[in-house]
Amino acid sequence: MDRRALLGLAAVAAATATPAAAAGGGGGGAPQPSYMRLPTITANVRRADGRRGVMTVETGLDAPDAALRARVAQSAPRLRAAYAAVVQTAANALLPGHPPDVERLVVSLQAATDTALGRRGARLLIGTVMVV
Repeated sequence: MDRRALLGLAAVAAATATPAAAAGGGGGGAPQPSYMRLPTITANVRRADGRRGVMTVETGLDAPDAALRARVAQSAPRLRAAYAAVVQTAANALLPGHPPDVERLVVSLQAATDTALGRRGARLLIGTVMVV
């Protein structure tokens, strides 16, 4: 069985189920959430005392379009790989003892999102950026 096809069907079914149910009910239903949380991304850093540390970035995507939400669900492994590369690059550029440049990180992650999805429209949301 092709897992990608199964994930695609599940994402399309989830994206189309709520609007149909809301249209069928007379009282109106709750709007479908457009936010999708992605797994935490981690990378190794060098701390001020010379030991190794970890940079952790929590991410999510806001995709208001149902078709785009389905594409995000299908592209989740590709997004995780792109985000891991961006976070590792940012961690390698981080000077020991200094905070990460969150603005630059957000711009790089948004560019990786647009590239991985093949189009614009999904907005990257950052939860926590932490170096320990």
